[in-house]
Amino acid sequence: LAQAVNLTNPPLTSPRHFPTQLLATMGDGGFGKGGGFGDKGKGKGKGKGFKGKGKKGKGKGDEKEWMPVTKLGRLVKEGKIATIEDIYLHSLPIKEYQIVDTFFPPTGGVLKDEVMKIHPVQKMTSAGQTNRFVCYVLVGDQNGHIGFGSKCSKEGATA
Repeated sequence: LAQAVNLTNPPLTSPRHFPTQLLATMGDGGFGKGGGFGDKGKGKGKGKGFKGKGKKGKGKGDEKEWMPVTKLGRLVKEGKIATIEDIYLHSLPIKEYQIVDTFFPPTGGVLKDEVMKIHPVQKMTSAGQTNRFVCYVLVGDQNGHIGFGSKCSKEGATA
């Protein structure tokens, strides 16, 4: 600091003011314009100028080819599992909806669903109670194949 500011020979100014050499080196940090103290609470979001305008270029018409995630999905896509009875025989959980879509095409209208129960659940938080709804649904083709699903959501309609 002694090299940046000539403290041995201070300039002839009033004692209330900073020396001019010190003012010239005070550009970084401090309370002035453009100085330190982080990003002023703007967060670490998706960059400047985004501000919640939605995902650009993502339309509903972009139907991509199914890339299986689970081993069961890879076997179904390769054709090594021919029927859904093979899945039921080994009691394998179906984690991807595309597996069911390969055996029962959605355009065929074969599957029928029935909402069995919707009931509210509550959780205590520090701010009070939070209410959510659990929905249980049965899906089947009325030919011996049946599936069971459950979903929890903040609203009964979306559950």
